[in-house]
Amino acid sequence: MANPSTTQSPPLHKQEYSRSRYANRAFSLVYACAILALLYHHAISLLHPSSLVSLSISLSLLISDAILAFMWVTAQAFMYRPAKRRVFIEKLNEAMKDRDFPALDVFICTADPYKEPPMSVVNTALSLMAYNYPTNKVSVYVSDDGGSQLTLFAFMEAAKFAREWLPFCRDKGILERSPEAYFNSKHCRCTDAENIKILYESMKRKVESVIERGKVYNEYITTDDEHKAFSKWTDEFTRQNHPTVIQVLLDNEKDRDVRGQVMPNLIYLSRQKSITTPHHFKAGALNTLLRVSATMTNAPIILTQDCDMYSNDPQAPLHVLCYLLDPSIRTTLGYIHFPQRFHGVNKNDIYASELRTLFQLNPMGLDGLAGPTYVGTGCFFLRRVFFGGPSSFITPELSELSPNHVVDKSIQSEQVLALAQLVASCDYEKQTHWGSKMGFRYGSLVEDYYTGYRLQCEGWKSILCHPERAAFLGDAPITLIDTLNQSKRWAVGLLEVAISKYSPLTFGVRSMGLLMGLAYSHYGFWPILSIPLTIYAFIPQLALLNGISILPKVSDPIFLLYVFLFLGGYGQSFVGFILGKGTTQRWWNDQRMWMIRGISCFLFGSFEYLAKHLGISRLGFSLTPKVIDHQQRKRYDQGMYEFGVKSPMFVPITMAAEINLVSFLVGIKHLINEGDKEGLFLQVCLAGFIVVNSWPIYGAIFFRADKGKMPTKITIISTGLIVALYLIFRLPLKI
Repeated sequence: MANPSTTQSPPLHKQEYSRSRYANRAFSLVYACAILALLYHHAISLLHPSSLVSLSISLSLLISDAILAFMWVTAQAFMYRPAKRRVFIEKLNEAMKDRDFPALDVFICTADPYKEPPMSVVNTALSLMAYNYPTNKVSVYVSDDGGSQLTLFAFMEAAKFAREWLPFCRDKGILERSPEAYFNSKHCRCTDAENIKILYESMKRKVESVIERGKVYNEYITTDDEHKAFSKWTDEFTRQNHPTVIQVLLDNEKDRDVRGQVMPNLIYLSRQKSITTPHHFKAGALNTLLRVSATMTNAPIILTQDCDMYSNDPQAPLHVLCYLLDPSIRTTLGYIHFPQRFHGVNKNDIYASELRTLFQLNPMGLDGLAGPTYVGTGCFFLRRVFFGGPSSFITPELSELSPNHVVDKSIQSEQVLALAQLVASCDYEKQTHWGSKMGFRYGSLVEDYYTGYRLQCEGWKSILCHPERAAFLGDAPITLIDTLNQSKRWAVGLLEVAISKYSPLTFGVRSMGLLMGLAYSHYGFWPILSIPLTIYAFIPQLALLNGISILPKVSDPIFLLYVFLFLGGYGQSFVGFILGKGTTQRWWNDQRMWMIRGISCFLFGSFEYLAKHLGISRLGFSLTPKVIDHQQRKRYDQGMYEFGVKSPMFVPITMAAEINLVSFLVGIKHLINEGDKEGLFLQVCLAGFIVVNSWPIYGAIFFRADKGKMPTKITIISTGLIVALYLIFRLPLKI
């Protein structure tokens, strides 16, 4: 990367630490003492059990509270020293002229034209190609891991449209540079805008027509180059078994827009696949992009982008330069991350899809330490970061893949394309360090978390860039099952890292220090929350149905300890959420989804991880669908939970809702009559709290008739399992 002027440059960014950190540390100290007192109470109870049932219940509560305590302790790492940053883009030209800006390679990954509609991917690419950045320094690479001619056709059409779209964006100075987002907004109604809209709608109809037919027929092919490209899709060409396809759609040495300005490079890539060779899912696709881009452009800066995350701010790369040009941090700076933010989320975010804590609040906490984790999209890397630590460079097997290599040939030259074909072959990585010591790391379904973790263990730092205007906006799941399936995949991948030789509790603490190790442990062990949440959703309720008190009496001093821990934990979460510009209703839905995830996708993800390591099943990478059903969208916008499908993950959710409702009603009866009022009060409160959180589930079971209601089969199975669970729990009480 070119160095800035040797003269004294103005400060381009500023970091400030949160003033609330001291109050939080004081509270954490008090809260930690309360946790120790609770665990001591559980330990004493274990020493003097009145029966085997009492011992079992006491042990389960101890395990539950120990796990909750562990997760709370690890979460304090995010609150130790939260930081906020500002950049001063207006001073950037004083430090470096546009002509000296470093080149930028953009990686966009897609894998299925039916789950990830090509027009959505096209909009993402067009928004990135239209950055306020020298176009001769931008190269956009699209990795199509589905090997679909439909995706290639969509990008051929996008390349033609880009010649009109990019100059229009520059001339009008628009911010929403995704055509779909722009035309759906209150855009300019001038003649130019309407003409561009006509071109866009024409392209969209053409692409969607091809997708509907499932094949690119000759009537859509207009040039010999296009015919040659599509001829590679023979009868033997399948999704999992096909040769490499590299197609240069735009070349900045030759292609110009309608104003005569240079166009950015646009390259389509579908790496070679073989059913006999592991392809390592998205991490493998990204490593192929790393190598192919190295042979063609080898830009020192790389942006990784999800296919549905379009640019919402054309100045995002300029924000990044404000950090990269700082000599005081440049030697160890590995990547700059923008938080994931979403459009189309309903008013109260019923599924907690924005994941505010994960994507915005926790990264601010890490930014005061060694920097945020990598979460897959909106991340600008220095290419050097993928070749060893700051002081331990790993030399790649080919000199052309080195981050220091200068490409001096055209991207369409035979030599460059031949080398690109070589490094994209499915067996290229054999006997190399790719995926282990170089590039994106293999070994977890959450390749982003694992890669960022390993990079920071090697000594690289990162920065959170969180401007007021979202740099990127993406699609959030609008159905509960899509939300849970996505989280289940995360759960499996996180456990693959947490329970390995690279566990953040051991390897991470040694490599990064205590606080960063704890922070990564909080993510890695996230799925084990399924244990305490499942226990607290069922055990106290089963005891309540049998009139058995297992929680402290109101007159017991430990009762106040329980109340403090509950209110303190929720209060800390609420204050942090509100200070992070959240709303009360969104916070409530966030904590509800925390419980729903705990007894569904975290639970199933943990079992799936165990099954894999016992050799019972084999894991696969599942995509979150980006296709929108209009009826589902309507219900989502109305704030209605979407069940509708007969998913096993809905069974424990329904079971918890049913047993808590019944036990709450039985508990109220005990309190009204001459039951153990003091002893059962906490259990009744717990059941009542879960009942309030379960209201959308009751609505789906009892009050709804639309297609998003809870399937009757799920309700019947759940009810049967609850009855069986009650009988099993009651059996030892009769002995």
